This record gives sequence, C-alpha cells and structure tokens, in this order.
Amino acid sequence: MKVLVVEDEKELLDNIRLYLSTGEYICETASSFQEAQDKLFDFAYDVAVLDIMLPDGNGLSILQLIKEKRPDMGVLIASAKNALDDKLLGLDLGADDYLTKPYHLSELNARLKAIYRRRKLQGSTVIQFNEIQINTDNHEVFITNNLLSLTGKEYDLLLYFMINKNRVLTKQVIAEHLWGDNVDFLDSFDFVYQHIKNLRKKMIAAGGEDYIQTMYGVGYKFCS
Repeated sequence: MKVLVVEDEKELLDNIRLYLSTGEYICETASSFQEAQDKLFDFAYDVAVLDIMLPDGNGLSILQLIKEKRPDMGVLIASAKNALDDKLLGLDLGADDYLTKPYHLSELNARLKAIYRRRKLQGSTVIQFNEIQINTDNHEVFITNNLLSLTGKEYDLLLYFMINKNRVLTKQVIAEHLWGDNVDFLDSFDFVYQHIKNLRKKMIAAGGEDYIQTMYGVGYKFCS
C-alpha cells in the first residue's frame, strides 16, 4: 500500500514514517500544503493521511483536491481538531475515516488497512482470480493450491497487477508504486523487468498461466 502522510509536526511525521515503513507500506510524507499538492500532482497513492491544520493551508482543501484529481484514493483525516463540525465537514467532503490526535500508531495502521480493503479489495482480505489467490492479511499467495515463495517486491507487484487488471501500467508507474520517492535515485527502470521476469517464472512453475502481457514501448498489462 502506498501512503502519503501530510503532517506538520516533525516528530509525529517521523514516527509515522518509521512505523509504516517497517510493514507492507511505501510511506511518503509532506509537511506543508504546497509539498502535499506537488506530490499529489506527480504521484499516485492508495491512501492519504491528512492533518487539517497546516502552516500554509488547510488539509480539507487537500481533501477537495484529492476528490477532484484522484477520486479513487482513500483519505483518513488525522487532526487534533476534534470538534464535531470539523469531523462532519471532512466526512461530508469525502474522507473515508477520521482519527483524533493523540492516537496509537497501531490504530492508524488498522484504519489504513480498513480503508484499503473497502476501496481496493471490496472489503475482502482475500483476492481470487482464476487459479490465483492472495490473502492480504498474511501475504500468502497460492496458485493451484501451491504456496508461492515471493519476495516482498514480487508480492507487491502481483497485488498491484491484480488490483489493476486490464490496465496498462508503465514501467515508471510500477517503479513509483514499488519504490516511492526512492525511484528518483535509480538510473533506470531495468529492475522492473527483472522483478516481472522472476514473478512470471514462479507463477508458471506453480502451474499458473502467464497473465502479464508486455506492451512493447509502453509497459505491462495483467490480462483477465
């Protein structure tokens, strides 16, 4: 799951980034309205965690921007402003959930997973497509009842493909999803090809079909 955390309290922001980055998240951060706006224009995310009060703007304005530009993206409002009017306004503008500071990071984790399941997985923890089954709770992948041994990146790649079936995904989009901001430090996207090659090999060896179609000069598509 790729998450954008918009928070101006540096210590809290660092704690959230550290906590989420040790799990199955790619966590990127912004500490101002302008930085958040720039990232939303440049990158795609699954869920955003938005503070309402920012030094140069209002988090609810970012929420409106997300609903306009990225309507498939989930939003969790997390703010010390716990007045009922703020909560209702955020939900009315399209936020998926609301978390009041201070909160436990384990609760943030649970809320993010719930939003992701509702938006991307239709509320289920298991994704089934033909002979492929993915359990998003324990990260187990089965093909024709054979358990696949996948690396973290291979698992993320397969899940990303299955959520985006029949959509052409460029190498850059795949790289950004798997590596987040760190993709800027890479010389090329050759590693994307290598991960896809390894994933294909493991799926076929387990008795699965090769659903990953190469769109030459463009990217890849997981065909149903």
